[in-house]
Amino acid sequence: MKISIGNDHAGPDYKKAIVDFLEKNGHEVINHGTNTTDSVDYPDFGHPVAIDVETGIADLGIVICGSGNGIAMTVNKHQGIRAALCWTKEIAALARQHNDANIISIPARFTSIPQAVEMVDTFLKTDFEGGRHQNRVNKISCS
Repeated sequence: MKISIGNDHAGPDYKKAIVDFLEKNGHEVINHGTNTTDSVDYPDFGHPVAIDVETGIADLGIVICGSGNGIAMTVNKHQGIRAALCWTKEIAALARQHNDANIISIPARFTSIPQAVEMVDTFLKTDFEGGRHQNRVNKISCS
């Protein structure tokens, strides 16, 4: 699977751990994130991830910022993106099962690195259930 990842200054340690996990498990990673804790603007790193997923360059995306909210709001501006702010593996699973989320947003200041890796693992291994959820997902887009 090809995964696009982006993060701001709150997430370089999270990104490194997640990328190591992904590569160890045979995934290809497109890295749009910063590697330092120097202050940056999260939209500069979220938009490229959304474009990768939107255009099919990447299968799924991962975005990381302090609260997870700003970068999730950014990527959700793109048509066809369904980013889910997750803070437990159970929410990550439901985001995929019920909402067909294609980007996971991780709040670095409110989760641990092991939690974040576990959420990513769950997100990648969980499939959309379709069925009764498909009609709801079809109503998300404004266009």
